[in-house]
Amino acid sequence: MSPKQTRGTETARRLLDAALAVHEQDGPGGFTVPAVTAASGISLGSLYHHYGSFDGLAAALYQRCMAELLDTLVAALERTRTPHTGVRAVVRAYLRFVAEHPAQARFIHASAYAGYLPAHAAAIAASKAPRIGRMLAWLAPHVRSGQIVDLPAPLVEMLLIGPVAELSRRWLAGADIDLAAAERLLPDRIWASLRAD
Repeated sequence: MSPKQTRGTETARRLLDAALAVHEQDGPGGFTVPAVTAASGISLGSLYHHYGSFDGLAAALYQRCMAELLDTLVAALERTRTPHTGVRAVVRAYLRFVAEHPAQARFIHASAYAGYLPAHAAAIAASKAPRIGRMLAWLAPHVRSGQIVDLPAPLVEMLLIGPVAELSRRWLAGADIDLAAAERLLPDRIWASLRAD
């Protein structure tokens, strides 16, 4: 990589880091172009050069945070062998990610209804697809063997991740939820929803 490319990569990373810090400190209302350029020390022109727009920067940050979360889930899942231990590992890994990386988790969950997502949906889907694909590929033999319910992939994904995502969203918003208790209680309940009877 040339020095110019290295500088460009570093600038892009600094912008993403600053954007995450601004969002965590000031919330969605304070997540603005001036705040991010001030926090990063990088010009508006450089932001537009690397991301095309502020929405492009936000979409790139969402992709980065989501990739970190999904990589955590895939790693936890692929360390297991049985469908029961796999489902439990995913649920626990999600909750631990939220507890250990609240800024990333908050950005993911705050972005769910953000205006920039539809415009960047194809790039976001392309970033998520290989990771979700690995999770579904791990689950597939257990579906074929009759241990996991045979449902369309999006429904399996919703049963596995949906409850944990909603609980996390509420916890991140300040609800009185005990994550440690959730980590103890939810894995078996989610496994029960996915287990073929």
